[in-house]
Amino acid sequence: MRRLCAVLKEADGNPAADAGRDVPDSALVEHVELTADDLLLRPWRDADAPAVRAALRDPAIAQWNPQSGGPVDDEYALLWVRRRADWSGGDHVSLAITDAGGELLGSVSLHHIHHGDASIGYWTVPAARGRGVAVRAVVRLTDWAFTDLRLHRVELCHAVANPASCRVADRAGYAAEGTLRESYQYGDGRRYDEHLHARLATDR
Repeated sequence: MRRLCAVLKEADGNPAADAGRDVPDSALVEHVELTADDLLLRPWRDADAPAVRAALRDPAIAQWNPQSGGPVDDEYALLWVRRRADWSGGDHVSLAITDAGGELLGSVSLHHIHHGDASIGYWTVPAARGRGVAVRAVVRLTDWAFTDLRLHRVELCHAVANPASCRVADRAGYAAEGTLRESYQYGDGRRYDEHLHARLATDR
């Protein structure tokens, strides 16, 4: 559970090397629904705003996914949902995680999509934790990103002080690559070291 890695690599300037690896034009990144066992990953809807408001007020989500722009009220939650439902920029794909009955269990998103790279992030509501929800959602969205968006590398960062997120990364097949020192300021205002994980399309 965390915000996305704020890492956006510059293109190497070699069109031949980039051929076939770029993300499709934003007009081609259309809304999709994905399934993962008993989970549905779908685009956000205005009707999700009340559940999002409650989720963002959860202490763990507020700590590891700090929000900006004022109190988390009805208006804030609706704007949050609408921003994540808008994929027109082609630089992100954000999905609600629900169960078969439509109950909101969490969020999973690709951000900073650019030249074959992206970052992934996620959170789950308290009732969904310990059930493998985040792992299944991360694996499904990552596989889709490699297959449909033709991404080559997806990064996942989390605070070292958040071991639950480290377990998700490991179980989702994201190899640990190192530690970023005091790389992000979290919800309590402190800067934390972060673990950097990543998956490549060529990983087996």
